[in-house]
Amino acid sequence: MPFYDYMYGTMDKSSDVLYEKSLTRPEESPDVVHLTHLTTPDSIYHIRLGFASVASKPYISKWYLRLMWPLTSSYMMLIWICSRTFVLERNHFNKLKLQTWVIPKYRIQYFLKWQNEPINSLIEEAILDAEQRGVNVLSLGLLNRNPKLKIKVVDGSSLAIAVVLNSIPKGTTQVLFRGKLSKVAYFTALALCQKGIQVATFHEEEYAKINMKLNTKLGGKLALSKNYAHKIWLVGDGLTKEEQLKAPKGTLFIMILR
Repeated sequence: MPFYDYMYGTMDKSSDVLYEKSLTRPEESPDVVHLTHLTTPDSIYHIRLGFASVASKPYISKWYLRLMWPLTSSYMMLIWICSRTFVLERNHFNKLKLQTWVIPKYRIQYFLKWQNEPINSLIEEAILDAEQRGVNVLSLGLLNRNPKLKIKVVDGSSLAIAVVLNSIPKGTTQVLFRGKLSKVAYFTALALCQKGIQVATFHEEEYAKINMKLNTKLGGKLALSKNYAHKIWLVGDGLTKEEQLKAPKGTLFIMILR
């Protein structure tokens, strides 16, 4: 749907033929699906047919979006009446096929009790549909894995922990935790201890909180530190500039913000 190409005269003459051919080919079965949802009413303008400038700053209000409120409200009513999951993006990386599916519900609806059942039904239908299509991995926010399904379901926290673990250089034997400890930080500490990497922190309160998440066998990998000599720092919110300056030269900072 090359809307802007029509506007600016950059339309490729073969586009219509290519589009017709794409309609007749068999539907693709993705390897990975990310199941997301709408956020604010204006979030419809963040998709590819929307405005790139709006999508780059999703939490900043634009005056011209107020003028488009009749269109926005019409779209909201359409979603309310014809509520079904749709494909937002398709991406190919060599042989890996990835898609983004959207649950047509806004963020505020997730906090309404009377919306729980319809939202859960949409999510369940999407998971079952993905399994029938042969999807290997489905990622979504804070939904536990269903043991009856062959598909692997992961949430945002699992993906964040995986990114952090893969960012730590091979051969690392110890890391230092600084800043406010989040849920991701606790489970990252657990994963590191399981890998045999020592996790250090400065404060006894932080030490006690992490230690509560570890079993007795892994507790030996948790330590109270008295210096800033560690070369790998896992940091969250609240790390001060003064603390950063105490890090030795060449220290690798890995952010854990979730």
